[in-house]
Amino acid sequence: MGRGRKRGGRGGGGRGKQAKSDEYRTDLIEKADMKNERFFAYYKAQNILSEDEWDDFLEALRTPLPTTFRVAGSRQIAKSLNETIKDVHVPSLSNVTFEDQKLPPPVQLPWYPEGLAWQFNVPKKVLRKSPEFKKFHSFLVFETEVGNISRQEAVSMLPPLFLEVEPHHSVMDMCAAPGSKTAQLLEALHAQDTLTSTSIPSGVLVANDSDYKRTHLLIHQSARLPSPAFMVTNLDASNYPSIRLPTASSANKKEQLLFDRILCDVPCSGDGTIRKNIGIWKHWQPNDGNGLHGLQLRILQRAMKLLKPDGRIVYSTCSINPVENEAVIAAALESNPEYHLVDVSSNLPELKRRPGMSLWRPTADKSVSSTYETYEAFVAADPQAAAFTKLTPGHWPPSSVNELNLERCMRIYPHLQDSGGFFVAVLERKPTEAKAAAQAREKKRTAENAEYSEPETKKPRIESEPENRDSSTPAPIDLTSDAGEIPASGEGGGGGSNASGNGSFKEMPYTFLSPRDPTLLSCISRLRLTPGFPSSNVLVRNPEGDVVRSMYLTNDLIKQIILANDFTKIRLNAAGTKVFTKQEGGKGVEAQYRILGEGLPVVLPYTDPQSIITGNMTVLRHLVMSHYPLCTSFEEAFRPVLDSLDLGCHVFRFPPGELDGASLAHDLLVPIWKSGVSVSLMVDKKAKNALSLRVFGKEVPPSIRDQKSKADGGEVAPAGELIEHSDGGAEAEAEVEGEAMVLDDIAVSPEIERVVVQAL
Repeated sequence: MGRGRKRGGRGGGGRGKQAKSDEYRTDLIEKADMKNERFFAYYKAQNILSEDEWDDFLEALRTPLPTTFRVAGSRQIAKSLNETIKDVHVPSLSNVTFEDQKLPPPVQLPWYPEGLAWQFNVPKKVLRKSPEFKKFHSFLVFETEVGNISRQEAVSMLPPLFLEVEPHHSVMDMCAAPGSKTAQLLEALHAQDTLTSTSIPSGVLVANDSDYKRTHLLIHQSARLPSPAFMVTNLDASNYPSIRLPTASSANKKEQLLFDRILCDVPCSGDGTIRKNIGIWKHWQPNDGNGLHGLQLRILQRAMKLLKPDGRIVYSTCSINPVENEAVIAAALESNPEYHLVDVSSNLPELKRRPGMSLWRPTADKSVSSTYETYEAFVAADPQAAAFTKLTPGHWPPSSVNELNLERCMRIYPHLQDSGGFFVAVLERKPTEAKAAAQAREKKRTAENAEYSEPETKKPRIESEPENRDSSTPAPIDLTSDAGEIPASGEGGGGGSNASGNGSFKEMPYTFLSPRDPTLLSCISRLRLTPGFPSSNVLVRNPEGDVVRSMYLTNDLIKQIILANDFTKIRLNAAGTKVFTKQEGGKGVEAQYRILGEGLPVVLPYTDPQSIITGNMTVLRHLVMSHYPLCTSFEEAFRPVLDSLDLGCHVFRFPPGELDGASLAHDLLVPIWKSGVSVSLMVDKKAKNALSLRVFGKEVPPSIRDQKSKADGGEVAPAGELIEHSDGGAEAEAEVEGEAMVLDDIAVSPEIERVVVQAL
């Protein structure tokens, strides 16, 4: 069951001559083939738009999407990078002509906060052949690979914005993979980060996905913004179990963790993505949405059980089908009178949107020859179909539809602002005093429904609806009971790997180290960390609790969660962020722990300022452009600094500066490794290339290994294409998971260094 999210074609092409020449269209499908009479008949029957807009709507559906991206990472870094795009790249692209046609430069999406989202609309071949756009594309590719740019469809950026996450919030993303919305939520959780260091929020973000392989996309995304407040779980969202926390009165008693914010970006038919997933034109039929309605409703209802009073849920789909949108919201509101829709029409005022619908007409007819105003009319017209179809009364507007304020939902249509189709609804849990009126409405609805007697085979109960459960979804658990409560566990992270009896979950356990662990104390001493470092929140991933290779850091809340729950029962795939890893020394050099590049922003606030080495632009250029540069190859004034350093890990700081046209706009802090006769920049190759392009305007030269591979007939991997992670689907998943993370952070022994010197 897909999410309707598959990686589509890149490149845009507006309407008119430019669009007609776009390779996406000519290579894949002719405009004349972009039709489906079932699609047209169904949506005309829903009256989603006025007749005057129908042609504009269809024309937009037949036009390829523009390329959109978001400047990601912490707010301070994002602002700095955004200024680079605005002041350097946009001017260079403002007067580009290709095949006698002037090309538009990138423009900011007017509704996205702080101007951090961009759109450009050029054919794919321009990115390959125009020198100016080719350079800009390379910049985007490298910044995407290190997490500073998120290639994301414009409308998919919306749900996290309406959640309004704050650093102290407990947040859940119920259907999170591949993770671009998760990254936005993490950024909001880290709103207090500085330019060079990462805060440790008191809240938590739990990112969940039911597909085990796709959870690794979430882990991959999280490494781009390391967070001690991040967890990944692998569970069916519609049956998500209760997470327990120790009570304030006793560690042996547990209470349920309720969330301040929950995102339900649910699996959907995806017809809002038809501009890039053009196969939908051929295969679309109304039962795509009908069959998903029950699962979508169960996910939303489970979220309602997991939310705090006065908390907020955002429900979203990339579908324009009211059966997957307003029908789900209406059924959920009817089943839980504590909730109401929030009017967010004044939020993001420049976003063009339409209100939600109060009337729609489902059908079970693949040919869409008939749609029905009510469930009763459907049953009367075709009793046999009604007995076997997945349609329930919940697919139709309820009798109280006018009291639900469904117009507060938001519908985004492609022709409004050259985007995909999308649906967003914001729900909040009402205060206790509002229950009485809502319960009276529920009583009235129940009495009205009792007047109609359904066939014995169709007695849907929207709250649980087991008889209408999709065969691919596990049976629901009792969501109101405390049957999932787990006895208090010890420091070892909630029991052994077989505690749940589920042999298919193969993750290693989470074991917190004692703050007095000798290896941890040695690591803290060697890396010159201050006494304020939260050593009691450091964990390792093995049942024995031995420090074998890597150490992870969590915040206090995640530590409580891990200690109070069996990690196999909540199927915990990742927690916190990796900060230290063992670096094997060369001959005669003792192995030490070093700070990971991704973990440095988290550790930096606890690093002794006196231990940070200050360099300059010349030193930075040499570290970036060279592979394992010898200490003797640096400028003479800096050599004594390097000679005075102990072997092992150090942190270098480079203040803003300029050198031969290159410019560093803000402080840069990086980990380095001092070997016998050389120093190495301890970041992976992609991050190094991105840094080189951003500061020096060129890529890092190939290493000796790459040169040798090329001489032997091998290929040096070129820069990739801009990957759209947000709506990636299976293709993007394979592309991301297949990335080779070759590191430049190898501790080289003096013997190997001499070989390198001789080769040079």
